[in-house]
Amino acid sequence: MDKLINDFSFGLFFWQALILVILIILLVKFAWKPIMNSITEREEGIKNALLAAENAKKDMQNLKADNEKLLAEARAERDTMIKEAREIKEKMIADAKEEAQAQGEKMIAQAKATIEGEKNAAMAEIKSQVSTLSLEIAEKILKGELANNDAQAKLVEKMLADAKLS
Repeated sequence: MDKLINDFSFGLFFWQALILVILIILLVKFAWKPIMNSITEREEGIKNALLAAENAKKDMQNLKADNEKLLAEARAERDTMIKEAREIKEKMIADAKEEAQAQGEKMIAQAKATIEGEKNAAMAEIKSQVSTLSLEIAEKILKGELANNDAQAKLVEKMLADAKLS
């Protein structure tokens, strides 16, 4: 350290100080502004990138919320459609049951009407046959009784007596 103090030269110090000042002035004039501009541009680019990232994050949150909302609406609509489909199915089943019951009742009524008609026809046939048989029997009895004259006279008198009473 003593050597540095002993070898100190004011001239050399002056020229070194002068060169340093000129170098600083040149750096400020020519290099400092472009370096600062590039640093400022870089800083602005980083700020813009951060803002863009923040905006993208907000957009993603909004899209996520919209997607959740759409999913909820779709689920609600699906549930509504399923409920309506079940109601339609139940209504169709109930209508089919009612129609089947009505058809069954109609068929039963037709069968009853057919049975009643056939019963009436059979009864009419039986009455017709009974009346035919009765007439034949009566005819045979009358022929047998009217074969002799005494029996005919008695029958005529009996009929006249019945007719007078009425």
